[in-house]
Amino acid sequence: MGKIIIEFDSVEESHDARVALDGYKWKMAMWDLDQVLRSTVKHGVSITDRSKEASGNEMNVADKIREEIRDILHGYGLNLED
Repeated sequence: MGKIIIEFDSVEESHDARVALDGYKWKMAMWDLDQVLRSTVKHGVSITDRSKEASGNEMNVADKIREEIRDILHGYGLNLED
């Protein structure tokens, strides 16, 4: 297994270190959001009340938001499937 070393030289760079270390958490948060939206699109579960059925409009908006998330991630060279 390879090794990656990220080195930060000063206290001022501690924010950069935290951003670098939290990358996986950001990915998981985006994955969770995508799964909520997917549940609305695929299963008709309302975003605002998970015990209710989503309206057609809510399902369309959820689908568009999923597409936009993927477009934004693609623009940064990222995707949720990796």
